Amino acid sequence: MAIFFGIDAGGSKTRCAIGDEHGVLGTAQGSSCKIQRVGEAEARRALHAVVKEAIQAAGVSAEQVERACIGISGASDPKVAEAVRRILGEVISVPIEVVGDVMIALEAAFGGGAGCIVIAGTGSIALGRNERGEFVRAGGWGPAASDEGSGYWIGRAAVAAVLRAYDAGESTALLSGIMDTWALATSEDFLRRASESPTPDFAQLVPAVLNAAEQGDALAREILMRAGAELAELALVVIRRLWPAEQRVRVAIAGGVLQNSALVRQAFVNAMRKVHSEIAVSFGNVESVMGALEMARRNQVSNPTAESRRR
Repeated sequence: MAIFFGIDAGGSKTRCAIGDEHGVLGTAQGSSCKIQRVGEAEARRALHAVVKEAIQAAGVSAEQVERACIGISGASDPKVAEAVRRILGEVISVPIEVVGDVMIALEAAFGGGAGCIVIAGTGSIALGRNERGEFVRAGGWGPAASDEGSGYWIGRAAVAAVLRAYDAGESTALLSGIMDTWALATSEDFLRRASESPTPDFAQLVPAVLNAAEQGDALAREILMRAGAELAELALVVIRRLWPAEQRVRVAIAGGVLQNSALVRQAFVNAMRKVHSEIAVSFGNVESVMGALEMARRNQVSNPTAESRRR
């Protein structure tokens, strides 16, 4: 029996799935192994731990694994890909394909078919493939200049909104939520943290923004609706290039921001349908790790251009 390994290495967590030719034998979840975010030492610890847990859950040995595929942002950087391959190779000695995390999400959503996937987690990106097998991506250039609508973008926008409210002498429920998340005691502590260098973990603030929005905070709701509109624009960039004539286009979503906020989802759909009425959006849960597992099962993994694979 051939055994295959799929890994989704996200910015906040790592998911693994082990399967044979037809089904899933075991899964596991652990902390992030994204090297750019946590460093190589922590990435090694996290990846080794979750791989060993998945192997145990599947009831197989590492020697039985034949091929592996890992999806991770930054996969087009040779240094990142080589480091991930080396670290994973310390646990399983098999051919390892390293691809962008958006590629495994696209596979999970559409298999080999046409469509556009939009991911909004810690970062954000959109990738599409048309009926001719052509790929186009948008976004995903990192938090400094891109990642619109992502968890990082939302957290940073929330801090900016609180700072503006503070300047105006206004109060907002966002402030207390952010202070609780960052374990701060006073508003002065918040002001210092907001301007720290290196910058704080803005993506960590997303639950506080979601909670404030649920409580009716106008600033939080506005931020989430703006996030949905930004994510819609990423999708529309892809759709305009791959499907220039208006036609039915399938769109799927992945990542915690879109999956956990109805406000973001609604703003996302509304913004797209103002421009393209034939878009068919699925809110079904896309399990990217299953896309990685399916890609590992293939003898030859899809290899789109470096531009479309870059994350």
